[in-house]
Amino acid sequence: MSGPTLGPDVRLNAPAFIHPSAALYGDVTIEAGASIWPNVVMRAEMYRIVIGPNTNVQDFAMVHVGDGADTIVGANCSITHHVTLHGCTIGDNCLIGIGATIMDGCTIGENSIVAGGAFLKERTIVPPNSIVMGAPAKVTRTRNNALANAFNAFMYRRNGEAYARGDYRYWSSEAFRAEAEIEKRRLAALFGAGA
Repeated sequence: MSGPTLGPDVRLNAPAFIHPSAALYGDVTIEAGASIWPNVVMRAEMYRIVIGPNTNVQDFAMVHVGDGADTIVGANCSITHHVTLHGCTIGDNCLIGIGATIMDGCTIGENSIVAGGAFLKERTIVPPNSIVMGAPAKVTRTRNNALANAFNAFMYRRNGEAYARGDYRYWSSEAFRAEAEIEKRRLAALFGAGA
């Protein structure tokens, strides 16, 4: 399989990994340490898409710009399998669950979780440290999810770096387990053990 399909306007600022089946078109920027997984499609014909540092966009995700809106994803986020992002802003340290859809003008505050299958209608504003569920989605709880979400992003960054060198089982290695324990302690000190 050849490399990913990248339009001429795509900017890659040292991502960890971009799978060969990914297709990125238009004004798309992928920041350092980010990983883009199988069959991800990003289209920014008008406005722009920015994927922040250490963020992962997982298999079969679709990222598009909205009606008058960029799609901006912060640092240390996980955009999980089959998610659709459409003209929205995702804060740092967020996890967007499998199959969620986030529509035009939505803003997800930092350290939040959007549950799998959630549908966020246009212009929904989610405060920081929220857990969001349902269709239409609503905030169901408040909790700082920064530590768990940043750790998930760390795992994907390391997995992306491993995939880039042809190692598809790094997560099962003793080296990764040791590194993961060190990272958990670092994140606990950064965000607080209760985060």
